[in-house]
Amino acid sequence: MPSVELRLDRARLGAVRDRAVVVTTAPATLRVEGPGAVDCMQGLLTNDVAKPGDGSMVYGALLTPKGMIVVDAWVLRESGSFTLLVPPRGREQALEVLRRTLPPRLARVSDLTATDRAAWLLGAHGFESLIRSGLAPLPESCGRVTRLDTTGGALRVAIATETAPFTAVASGPVAAIERFATALTGAGAGVGDPADLEASRMLRGWPALGAEIDERTLPQEVRYDELGGVSYTKGCYTGQETVARLHFRGHTNRELRGLIWREPAPLSDDMVRHGERDVGTVRSVLALDDRRLGLAVMRRDVSAGTQVVAGGQPATVVGLPFAAVDVDA
Repeated sequence: MPSVELRLDRARLGAVRDRAVVVTTAPATLRVEGPGAVDCMQGLLTNDVAKPGDGSMVYGALLTPKGMIVVDAWVLRESGSFTLLVPPRGREQALEVLRRTLPPRLARVSDLTATDRAAWLLGAHGFESLIRSGLAPLPESCGRVTRLDTTGGALRVAIATETAPFTAVASGPVAAIERFATALTGAGAGVGDPADLEASRMLRGWPALGAEIDERTLPQEVRYDELGGVSYTKGCYTGQETVARLHFRGHTNRELRGLIWREPAPLSDDMVRHGERDVGTVRSVLALDDRRLGLAVMRRDVSAGTQVVAGGQPATVVGLPFAAVDVDA
């Protein structure tokens, strides 16, 4: 069966997509700092952390030497130090990579998972709620980070880029995150839970560790080019040779695609079949009142518009992200 299965009614999905919802989670929170932190992170992450400068947020991944994703992360840079927001299931892998590769004289990693939380702002009206909250200073543009000093501790607040599955994110101690969330709900945002964040990332076509991303996944297989998760100009990093070779000389054999089932019938397995061929696997499913949406990793030659059998039920392959018409039709 798919790795992730959610069920939401349309009213709740509408709030997540079209209004403003704040979701508090407990990601693995890691801090990398030291005189060589920028150079060290530049040599590890798929994305460029040097060019955007201080006060920036990027998405990327740590790779194996063969170019497979170990763990993905949102990386917030502040005064030469970095805060990494990592999926909880990737905490140990991320720590192992950082502890093994960071030279102690140049950079060190601290694990803040036990003390810090994150608050994610979702929805088309999320930014309006952030403005009305009175929190200041706020980042001046997308992909930027500012520090807010509160009575509960220091918050790092970032505005996401247009492709991200959230509007803004804040990271900091529990008390500071609680005050941040309270300010947003006071400005009209609803209170959500991690299922809402999962639904948002599915609608936007973002991969998740343990679902679309496994130990054999290459960045380009799960839309890193479209998501802005990889740089082809910054120079060498672990796994870069494989990633660059695919980009400049070839292509992946499989890609992340969307699926729409027109009937809400239960799925019998996770296989995607086209004719007599097995062409992929369903990884995540969002069940609505009368239909299902899904993310699947499948063969590159199965294009959008193809009719397949996914999980034992007829489905249509679509491009990502899911357009509003895909959800509402």
